[in-house]
Amino acid sequence: MKKVNLLIVTGMSGAGKSVVLNSLEDVGYHCIDNLPPKLLPKLTDLILGTSEQLVNLAVVIDLRSLDFDSIDEMHYFLQDSHYVNVQVLYLDANDETLVKRYKETRRTHPLSRDRNLLDGIHKERSLLKPILDIADFRIDTSGLPAKELKQKIIAKYGNMQEDYFSVTFMSFGFKHGTPIDTDVMFDVRFLPNPFYIEEMRVQTGLDMSVYDYVMGFEETLIFLTKLVDLLEFLIPNYKKEGKSQIVIGIGCTGGQHRSVAISEYLSKMFEKEYRTNTTHRDIHLAHRK
Repeated sequence: MKKVNLLIVTGMSGAGKSVVLNSLEDVGYHCIDNLPPKLLPKLTDLILGTSEQLVNLAVVIDLRSLDFDSIDEMHYFLQDSHYVNVQVLYLDANDETLVKRYKETRRTHPLSRDRNLLDGIHKERSLLKPILDIADFRIDTSGLPAKELKQKIIAKYGNMQEDYFSVTFMSFGFKHGTPIDTDVMFDVRFLPNPFYIEEMRVQTGLDMSVYDYVMGFEETLIFLTKLVDLLEFLIPNYKKEGKSQIVIGIGCTGGQHRSVAISEYLSKMFEKEYRTNTTHRDIHLAHRK
């Protein structure tokens, strides 16, 4: 039987709804920001009409929605459905925290355009009181760093049997430009280049002859020993910091031989401990006869 798990994320402006929505997306939720409450029944009907048997859906509904007062009515309507399991997550924070966050971001509170910031916060808190009363869960983010809020959401709404952290090894060629989406980058152009061996020139690091050639030098083995040791320190610390993915760039001249072989090696080294991916950005640019 089809089922929709609907999580309504609401609460005080500046309390961390964006962090929560991004975290829910990381654990597989379909996420929608700033949805008018009256669209909830239509949205769930559309989802129930798809082929998916189970859908985890998260929607943010807050004061940006013009018909926010109708959320009570929509909540009770959805509770009566046998196909929609609806819960409300309310994010809160004390006045001091909210004022500090608005000062830091220099954004305008939605209710303080014609009044001071604290008055706007108090007005919002009063308007949201009925929603707080029906909330299934409440999280106070006062003094809570974003990474800890993310960990709370993943622990509560994620599948604890699944690790959502992943490591991607990306090979590339410096002559084609450095990638902009890597977290760390290593240059392997100091290694002997198979490009200058005629029979390997049209091959890539995915070919065993090229792979064995790159791995056959003492400097390669020394480099990999040191690099693996460094990554064994770096990767868990990136994960601890709250990142859901780390992209490690490995670059050579053309991105077809040395960087490809090294990326493949590293991916195999870490696949038992982490969810690893390997991508070769420039391998399709290899010259082939």
